[in-house]
Amino acid sequence: MVDLLAVMAHPDDAELLCAGALLASAANGRSTAILDLTGGERGSWGTASGRSAEAGEAARLLGVAERRSAGLPDGSLTSSPQAREAVAAHIRDLRPTTVILHWPEARHPDHRAASELGRDACFLAGVANADIEGEPFRPRKVVYALAYAEHGPKPTVVVDISAHMERKLEAIFAFSSQFEGKTALGDVFGGDRPIREQILAYHAYYGSLIRAPYGEPYGTKETVRVADLGELDVSSF
Repeated sequence: MVDLLAVMAHPDDAELLCAGALLASAANGRSTAILDLTGGERGSWGTASGRSAEAGEAARLLGVAERRSAGLPDGSLTSSPQAREAVAAHIRDLRPTTVILHWPEARHPDHRAASELGRDACFLAGVANADIEGEPFRPRKVVYALAYAEHGPKPTVVVDISAHMERKLEAIFAFSSQFEGKTALGDVFGGDRPIREQILAYHAYYGSLIRAPYGEPYGTKETVRVADLGELDVSSF
């Protein structure tokens, strides 16, 4: 059983989108894991075997309890019955309390499909009579990673990753085939600065929303409950 599971389309998505939260949870004694839905085998750079090795090194840097691949086809993810059942089997086996998914309106088609597929699989995993290996289980919470979402909604919460920013960068650049020498990749835009500087600039902005050096933004479909308005964090002035 893991506390926090990132279900992402490709190896390196978890590093870019939610490595800080994974590191922060691990530092608080929680068990974390990553489920890559594909091997990223149709990516523009590197090879499938090389990317697998990079994913293993990144997982070591993040201290996750486990990193798996669902083995679904890169470039053609869909929330098909077969794909839902395959991912639901992993959900039943890992039994995560919280699942991190892609933002549903992400730019990359695989990311959009991964978001829908991940949420559908979380629901299906809890259906008692579904023909899926393992005991029925449904995560308690689903959150959506909003990092680099150009037209995304205002975050519901931002995780303070200031103490983990350098390790997050190490995990990202473990994927040297994808990021070395780049000034932009995927949703990380911003001009001609090295991509490391672009990533730092993005997370500095998210951090500013919670008055911290660096942050990672997340959204929920549910309203967040607080017990006492007197304990709300982040100064208004």
